[in-house]
Amino acid sequence: MTWKQMFTSSIGQKLTMALTGLFLITFLIVHVGLNACIWANDGGQMFNTGANFMGSMLVIRIMEIGLFAGIIIHSIQGLVLNAANNSKRKVGYAVEYGERGSKWYSRSMGLLGTLLLLFLIMHIYHFWVPSRLGGMWSVRPLQEVDYTNGLGKQYHNLYAEMIGVFQNPIVVILYVLGCISLAYHLMHGFESAFRTIGVHNNRYLKMLRYLGRGYSILISIAFAMMPISMYFGWVS
Repeated sequence: MTWKQMFTSSIGQKLTMALTGLFLITFLIVHVGLNACIWANDGGQMFNTGANFMGSMLVIRIMEIGLFAGIIIHSIQGLVLNAANNSKRKVGYAVEYGERGSKWYSRSMGLLGTLLLLFLIMHIYHFWVPSRLGGMWSVRPLQEVDYTNGLGKQYHNLYAEMIGVFQNPIVVILYVLGCISLAYHLMHGFESAFRTIGVHNNRYLKMLRYLGRGYSILISIAFAMMPISMYFGWVS
């Protein structure tokens, strides 16, 4: 399969979706692990230190470019495949099977993916832009904090930024809704990605189905609890 076929043929597009999806699934584990440091209740020191370490490493910055590329490719291919599937099915089935045929979230991946993309844009606007670009690109300049006992090492205080952002109940609700969309999107995408790359054994697929559901629920609950914890002052 040529590079052109990877992005134009039906099989190539599905394979691209699967590979980029698995990459993003792996990234979410790292992301939720770092963000979970807010529950250390140490005034944000563990979280800010970890975020600074990740943001200052050359390897991580290079991988960050790959992450954005993966998100863009995954989003575009998803929209293209969704449009192609809709165009092929101009007339609905004579008998509606409902949940017996496929889960509603499996049939709504285009909608869920679009909601996630909008959520991601909001998330980047709130945190990545002020952290990476700052200055004129930032809604408000990031505070700096020193954990080196006066040795001069300054860290972006992303923890304080998170607290500020999540004092708005509307923003908190939007983030929780985004996490719910993420859960349903992952429930289908997790197993589907492995099917696409060639896993067809029923025993393995059953295992992946339960693993995917557990992963989807735990990851999404963890992300949702972060704005909720900050809004209600459960972390300090």
